[in-house]
Amino acid sequence: MQGFDRTALTRTLADGAAALQLDLSQRQIDLLIDYLALLAKWNAVYNLTAVRDPAQMVIQHVLDSLAAVAAFDRVKNVLDVGAGGGLPGMVLAIARPEMQVAMIDTVHKKTAFLTQVKAELGLANVTVHTTRVEQLQAAQPFDAITSRAFAELADFINWSGHLLAPGGRFIAMKGINPEQELSRLPAGWVVREVRALTVPGLQAQRHLIFIERIAH
Repeated sequence: MQGFDRTALTRTLADGAAALQLDLSQRQIDLLIDYLALLAKWNAVYNLTAVRDPAQMVIQHVLDSLAAVAAFDRVKNVLDVGAGGGLPGMVLAIARPEMQVAMIDTVHKKTAFLTQVKAELGLANVTVHTTRVEQLQAAQPFDAITSRAFAELADFINWSGHLLAPGGRFIAMKGINPEQELSRLPAGWVVREVRALTVPGLQAQRHLIFIERIAH
């Protein structure tokens, strides 16, 4: 594949994971690169991401998603809403194989890609749904629901709040601190933490927003 230098990409990824203090095995690094290769391949036809250069994909997509992994340390099952090309869901599934990761998107070509990645990489902890999140009925509620640049936080919560387990939390990935969005949260929800992230090789701002139900 043109521009896909596996050795250089592996080095960038391994160095970035080390900078994030993530203990990833060589197999996990290889799986992340395999995922990236599939993303680059499908992207040429299906336009899954605006980022075309694999070297930038490593930083802007994979390391960006890996920077959030520590926030999911005690999470058993997570839903990635508006999963698109699998960010952060597919990265979380590879980095945390003990965690169940469900991904949902309304666009069939995107969920077809996610299903193909699950099959080719043998990811038994991945489930893919093609529907609107407000229509999803899950057999088991999720202890975390995440998204990456999916929608305004109020919409994100209104559409998917029915899927969150008691005591669970939303973990939204955002760029700059979305202070105006935080002021428009639906009644009954509270921001527990706004955590700034540093992504190796990326100069842009990144934040994780932790939102929980207000306990009655």
